[in-house]
Amino acid sequence: MTQPHHRLTGTTDEAETFWENLYHEQRDNQAVWGTRVNPRLVEVATSIPAGTALDLACGAGGDTIWLARHGWRVTAVDIATTAVEQVLARAQDLGLGDRVTTEQHDLARSFPNATFDLVSAQYFHTPFAVPRAQILRAAAEALRPGGRLLVVDHGSIAPWSWNQDPGTRFPTPTEVHIELDLAPSTWTIERADTPRREAAGPDGQRATVTDHILLIRRTSH
Repeated sequence: MTQPHHRLTGTTDEAETFWENLYHEQRDNQAVWGTRVNPRLVEVATSIPAGTALDLACGAGGDTIWLARHGWRVTAVDIATTAVEQVLARAQDLGLGDRVTTEQHDLARSFPNATFDLVSAQYFHTPFAVPRAQILRAAAEALRPGGRLLVVDHGSIAPWSWNQDPGTRFPTPTEVHIELDLAPSTWTIERADTPRREAAGPDGQRATVTDHILLIRRTSH
C-alpha cells in the first residue's frame, strides 16, 4: 500500500472495490509499481534465518517473491483478489509456487489462521480508514516465539507520493509501538529508528526519503 493523498470514508466493500480496480487496470503492465522488493525488508530479513513469513497487503508481490527466492515460505495476503492471483501466477512462473501461498483478506475483517517467523508490513497505508493498530496487533499475535514483526512506514513525502500535503505528520516508530499496546513481557522492541535513503519512484524519479522502522520480536507465548 502507499501513502494516500486524502482519507476516504468509504465502507470496507468500497475499499475492496478500489484496490481490485487498481490491480485489474495494472494487470497487463509488466512494470507495475511494487514488483521490486522494499529495501528495508532486505536489510532486516537478510540477517534472519529463513522460515515462514506473512506479507501483509502484498500488492504486486515484490516482497513475496524476494522472500521466496531466499528460502522463505510465504503467505501473501491482499484485499484485492486480482493482486493475490497475480502474485501466485508470478511465483509459479518463476518456479517458486511451492514456497508461496496467497489468500484474499480484508484485514479489517479477517486474518490468516497461522503462525509465522516474520510478518512484514511495508508502507501499510491506504486511502481508506482502517483499524491499523488492531491489524498490526493481530500480526504481532501471529508470531511464533522468536518471530519478528517488521513495520516500515513513510517518514517523509516523496515527489511521487499521493500525499503532497507539507503539513502531514508521520507517527514515529515509538508512537506506533505505543498504539499497539503490546505487553513488554511478551514482545520486545529490537529496532525503532528513522533512517534516510535514496529512493526511486515509479517513473525513475530520485529523492531522499525517510523511513520509520519498527522491529518487534516475540519473546514468549
